[in-house]
Amino acid sequence: MAKRIYVGGLPYSASEEDVKSLFSSAGGVKEVTLVTDRYTGQARGFGFVEMNSDGEADSAISTLNGAQLGGRTLTVNEAKPREERPRGFGGGGGGGGRDRDRGGYGRY
Repeated sequence: MAKRIYVGGLPYSASEEDVKSLFSSAGGVKEVTLVTDRYTGQARGFGFVEMNSDGEADSAISTLNGAQLGGRTLTVNEAKPREERPRGFGGGGGGGGRDRDRGGYGRY
């Protein structure tokens, strides 16, 4: 699998075709994924590009980092692996001492 490239600073109006067209100047583009807000569907201004080879990915990073698209300056670098985030709400804890909140009724 070729390197995944992070692309930040995208104009919200950019389409996958716009990004593919820009990156194809550096080599073959295998896939473009633009990240959108899961609730509104609006573009979030960043995405990922996968090139056909590591060499093409390196070329794209070196030539397109700092390039302009739609009047915005792009940040282009190697994508970092996604870190596992804990599921649920916040950290652990909770549960202990809750009876005090109710004045101690029903404890005995």
